[in-house]
Amino acid sequence: MSKAFTRDENQGPEIPEVPPTASVLAPGAKNYITPDGAEKLRAELQQLVEVTRPELAEARDDPDAKRQLARVDQRIRQLEESLLSAQVVEPAAEPRNVVRFGAWVTVRGADGEETTYRIVGVDETDADNNWVSWMSPIARALLNQKLGERIRFKFPSGEDRLEIKEVRYE
Repeated sequence: MSKAFTRDENQGPEIPEVPPTASVLAPGAKNYITPDGAEKLRAELQQLVEVTRPELAEARDDPDAKRQLARVDQRIRQLEESLLSAQVVEPAAEPRNVVRFGAWVTVRGADGEETTYRIVGVDETDADNNWVSWMSPIARALLNQKLGERIRFKFPSGEDRLEIKEVRYE
């Protein structure tokens, strides 16, 4: 075998394969997304394709850049798949007092504490901001409920009775 096809142990670490990410959606499930969420994904994809990837590709001799490039390529594939399967859902027109996809929902627990959730697509979730997937248990409990209604919800810390205090769409 030619020396050109072998790796010298002193040339740096082997570049590991980046495993493909599995979709969080069940086969056949709808990939709903808000208009803002779709726009954010498109902007991220454009940034990766037009700026980040070309910069990393130029540094092809750097093993770290190769690893980063593999991660960027994986993210690009992920974004392309998400956008290809996405179904953009416009904010609910009427009735505005019913919890639908894309809603900001403020609930008050039995202890009087209020929490606001936004019901979004699986590609938009953000735990730090209480943006929850429409497939999550809390979103499923809130969807189709009306302003002022009370629901029982079982959190990991125990069951609570939540009152829907506000429903809004932006």
